[in-house]
Parts: sequence; structure tokens; C-alpha cells
Amino acid sequence: MTDELQDAYDVIVAGGGAAGLNGALMLARSRRSVAVIDAGAPRNAPAAGIHGLLGRENMPPAELLETGRAEVRGYGAHVVTGEISGVTRKDDGFHVTLRDGRQARGRRLLVATGLVDELPDVPGLRERWGHDVLHCPYCHGWEVRDQAIGVLASGPMSVHQALLFRQLSDDIVYFGAVAGEDAEKFEALGIRVVSDTVTGLEIVGNRLAGVRLADGTVISREALAVATRMVARAGFLSDLGLHPVDHPSGAGQHYPGDATGRTDVPGVWVAGNVTDLAAQVGSAAAAGAFAGAQINADLVAEDVRHAVLIRGDSTL
Repeated sequence: MTDELQDAYDVIVAGGGAAGLNGALMLARSRRSVAVIDAGAPRNAPAAGIHGLLGRENMPPAELLETGRAEVRGYGAHVVTGEISGVTRKDDGFHVTLRDGRQARGRRLLVATGLVDELPDVPGLRERWGHDVLHCPYCHGWEVRDQAIGVLASGPMSVHQALLFRQLSDDIVYFGAVAGEDAEKFEALGIRVVSDTVTGLEIVGNRLAGVRLADGTVISREALAVATRMVARAGFLSDLGLHPVDHPSGAGQHYPGDATGRTDVPGVWVAGNVTDLAAQVGSAAAAGAFAGAQINADLVAEDVRHAVLIRGDSTL
């Protein structure tokens, strides 16, 4: 295990999740010097297993990350525990500062720090998050199939969320107001609507038993779907003039990049949930790998330019 941060690298990868590690893997296999700096707070930590990733179904998230770290280190990359607090642009690339004062330089920067799920202000949601309080039918839906599922109206994606979970269970209750076409759809699908204010959860034996309303009524539910507000966590990019923007879906904020992950700041790429709010583990890893390949190609082009200039000077 290598946790010592060195002075300089070809690429510094911010974030050691699926996107960051897979980007680092591609770069290290291309014989680039790479440091992955990871704060150790993955978004999917509360989940029992990964789903929708071929060959890794039900694998605990921590096990996947540990396997990935070992593979990345096997090609000579460094995986460093730490949190980036600031980044400045210099002639030789980027100077990265960690919260504990450590510093390093990188010719390129791949940002894969993921996002934070901001939950509605309802007591009990955070404690049950990733267990029986869920957000994604593709990540958790099979595990709650045929159960009594509630959907909390908590954002612009909530109605869509209810329709997706209806595919998994006949017993869906939507906690919120609906009108027009949405109300017609819910009625046609047998989705019950409860418009009273939700004030908390009913927990029995460390399991969700129901949703409590303002008048004290408890609606029996075994699982509750919540559409969170998703916010990319890469505040250090403001030092470079990069700021999060509202996602077109209205579901939160992200850092835009082009199809390769390249941002408006030369030398900075983004991959995974920090730019794609809907990315699951597989797509985040694929985006990281693609960005890593693009960064390597960019470095190759720079190295070639330097080589040609040096050769030209030597023939004068």
C-alpha cells in the first residue's frame, strides 16, 4: 500500500470511486505516473451490494473499491487518503493542496469526486438511507419487489420515480399532490395518493414499518423511495473558475464536460456522478476509463510537441 503523496505526477485523480479508479487504471497501464486522492466517503457506502454491474452483482461496494485500489496500485499508481481543499493553475500544470497541508503537482487533473444526496427534512430518512429508504429502482428495486412501497414527493423526478417503482409492486402510495395527466396516470395504474404532510417514519425492530403523517396517522410501508437533490462535490474547482450548474433534469447540480469529459478549463476532465447525476457504477467506471484514455492522448500530443521542439533546437 502506498499512501505517501509525492511531489509530481502526470495526472492527479480526485476521487477514488469507480470513475476515478478506472481512469487511473487506464492511465497507469499507459505508464503514466498517477495519484488517486480519495476522501473515503463513497456515495454508495450504505448499500449492501452493487447491482446492474455484470460480473459484480451483489458485491459489497467496499469490496469493489478495495479490489480496484489493488489493481491500480499493481500498475504503479499511488492511492492516497486525503481531501483536496484547493487547486491552482501553474505553468507546469496544477498544484493541488490537501486539507492537511500536503501538496502535489499534476500535468492534468481528472475529477471524479461524485456527489452528495441532499435528503428532504423528514426525521428518520438519513438513518434508513440505503436500506429501506431508497432512490433508484435499478439499484434497489428488485430487493423491494412486491412490497408495500411509498414514494415521497420530493423533487421534479418524484412522479417518474413512482411510475418506475410501480413496475416492481402493485402496492404504491404517493405522498404528495398530483394533478392533470399525472393524476390520470396514477389512477390508471392504481397508485394511491396521500396529500397530507409527512412528518416522520415509523420504525419497528430496526425496519421501516410506515410513514407518519401530520395528524398522527401511520400509513404502513415497507420501503420508501425518495428523489434526492444531487449536488456534485468538487468545490475546489472554483479556484480554477469552474462552478457547478443546474442539471437540465432539475435534480441538482453538476460540472459539465464534453463527450470525453473535458471541461472548459484546459487540462481538467470530469467523470462519473460529478458530471453525470444518473451514472451508476458501470457507466461511471466506463466514463472514467474513457476520460483516462483521452487524458493520455492529450499528454502524448504534448510530449510529441516538446520532442519536436527540442530536436529542432538541437539542429540549429
